[in-house]
Amino acid sequence: MSSISRLGRNPITQFLSRWFHCEPAEDSAISIATHLSSCFDLQELNQIYAHIVRTNFLALNSAPFHWNNVIRAYSRLDRPNQALRVYESMSRAGVLPDCYTIPIVLKSAGQVLFIWVGGQVHCVAVKIGLESNEYCESGFISLYSKCGEPGLALKVFDENPDRKLGSWNAVIGGLCQSGRAKEAVEMFLKMMKRGLRPDDVTMVSLTSACGSLGNLQLALQLHKCVFQATNSTKPDTLMLNSLIDMYGKCGRMDLAHKVFSRMADESRNVSSWTSMIVGYASHGQVNSALECFHSMRRSTAVRPNHVTFVGVLSACVHGGRVEEGKACFEMMRNEFGLDPQLQHYGCMVDLLGRVGLLKEAREVIEGMEMEANVVIFGCLMGACEKYGDVEMGEWVCENLQRLEPWNDGAYVVLSNIYANRGMWREVEKLRVVMKDRKLDKVPGYSLAT
Repeated sequence: MSSISRLGRNPITQFLSRWFHCEPAEDSAISIATHLSSCFDLQELNQIYAHIVRTNFLALNSAPFHWNNVIRAYSRLDRPNQALRVYESMSRAGVLPDCYTIPIVLKSAGQVLFIWVGGQVHCVAVKIGLESNEYCESGFISLYSKCGEPGLALKVFDENPDRKLGSWNAVIGGLCQSGRAKEAVEMFLKMMKRGLRPDDVTMVSLTSACGSLGNLQLALQLHKCVFQATNSTKPDTLMLNSLIDMYGKCGRMDLAHKVFSRMADESRNVSSWTSMIVGYASHGQVNSALECFHSMRRSTAVRPNHVTFVGVLSACVHGGRVEEGKACFEMMRNEFGLDPQLQHYGCMVDLLGRVGLLKEAREVIEGMEMEANVVIFGCLMGACEKYGDVEMGEWVCENLQRLEPWNDGAYVVLSNIYANRGMWREVEKLRVVMKDRKLDKVPGYSLAT
């Protein structure tokens, strides 16, 4: 039985069958391009690419256009490694990339943080004179920023005096991702002085930067700019979500709710709801956070994600809502099929520890599917000090010393627990251990004159 017969009789198989039976070269190229552009199934894409390789189609049609179609198809299906492997084959075949190849490859490299790929592609771009192309340049800036090399990103940006909006957007977004929000705003002001008008991409990055700075006055000014920058009569969902997040981080949940309430029901996505829930939780508005979550659940079109539940559980922690916290934690897996992550377990340990349910908190730690970190054990250690639980404190201290043997914090807290219970002999023994391990607490001092 031939390979085509084994594939069955679906549309993709029929297409490949016709292709095998020697369609004219021009028609074949058009058919391949059409199927690649409309393919949204990985298995089908693998079949198409396999037959492209077997029939030496790319050797007979070596123009970058055909390689780009395959690379773009894998990138569209969120398969960056496969996209990069196709580009590698393209390079080995001696086919030089064009201004469409390079941005796709850089996007895929950015998804897997392969900065070395960016360096290689950058060398090729310089060789063929595409390093200053608007789309290639912004791709290099974005890749270097994502890979933690903002200096390289700025170097690329500075070397081109005739920068287009895409490059400005890339460098502003890169500064935001690197935690350099103030510099991102300053770069935006420079861009405006050059006479360039921002677009939606610019404003999403800027509202994120403004949220990081917590600058309400700047937030209000940027909100006005949003309506000037948007290409339509109404900002899109991504833009509105960024405004909600910005106002939440600036402490103005009333303004965040105002933006949220004006959104059409069908345009609210999981990020819209999550931004509201996390914003309420961050500012201790527990009832509002939980009410927002329940409203989200009633919206059948939107399902919560892991970040949503971090916000919900954080609200429960701030409000001491133990039973609601437990119910939401169980709801993650049972109702929505989401496996709890480290942050969710941390919230539960913090929630139980704050109300004195230390044994239950320990059970959560012991039942985790991954190893608890120092943050989780630190939450429980603080609860042990609050409630004077010596036995639990000793257990937590042992685990903290195992994870961070150089840190004296656990010994200091355990010493306080002993002292509060009048266990001075244990305090003295602990001080001896700290001295033997050279973990003496650094004395406090004041800079006051």
